[in-house]
Amino acid sequence: MPNQDNTHREIQELLADYAGALRDGCLPTFLKSLTREEAKRISKSEDFWEAAEVVRLMNSAGFGDNVVTPNVGLFISRVDAGVASRLKKAAASTRERGRSPGLTGRGPASGTPSAKNRVWESSQQ
Repeated sequence: MPNQDNTHREIQELLADYAGALRDGCLPTFLKSLTREEAKRISKSEDFWEAAEVVRLMNSAGFGDNVVTPNVGLFISRVDAGVASRLKKAAASTRERGRSPGLTGRGPASGTPSAKNRVWESSQQ
């Protein structure tokens, strides 16, 4: 975990905090803890980047067997199901738009007046 109470950390302290954050999986917390001055010093320090590369290699060698890659099969199947559902809905909506009222047997164009039209016609007589 980054040392957040010391705002003027030296490169060695920043590297130690970086290594701890990398080990614990909280790099975003480490990055948020940096002040502008620290970030500038890190970006200009070749020693920091060389040491950070060594830390990454040691971390992957020490914990590489324990790394768990997520199983994305369930996610992919849900995405596929969502895509299929949207395709079905799109196909259904284009079929409904393509139908004319006279061919479906519904409404006034089919030859049989709707209930609303019959009520209106009977009130006019």
